[in-house]
Amino acid sequence: MARYVALVDGKKGAYGVVVPDLPGCTAMGKTVDEALRSAAVAVREWAADALADGEALPRPSAAETLRNDRDVATALAAGAMLAVVPLVLDAGRPAKANLSLDAGLLEAIDEAAAAKGLTRSAFIASAAREKIVDDA
Repeated sequence: MARYVALVDGKKGAYGVVVPDLPGCTAMGKTVDEALRSAAVAVREWAADALADGEALPRPSAAETLRNDRDVATALAAGAMLAVVPLVLDAGRPAKANLSLDAGLLEAIDEAAAAKGLTRSAFIASAAREKIVDDA
């Protein structure tokens, strides 16, 4: 899984994210967390579009490399911050996995999945994606 360094700036209620390694890849949100979750979606969509066009994905730059970029350094000096955004690409094919979970947790997963109209697999996949993005 690739992780791209992003530049986050803004003020309370309006934050923007730019991913310097992915030209034109931007996101926004009312909070920094919301902006970063939106950035994860933007990075995934940017990458999917590039791959569909037959393009190779750029290698993620190291944070130190970006810090030395003049435009990034200027933004950081003005109060922006660096963050890491994971790229979680869908392969387009299912893969089986054998998981062992506590029976009570599995019951709770099934109830929550049903309440959201999802299968167990879809619920676990969405929960895992959310956890990966939030912990990046």
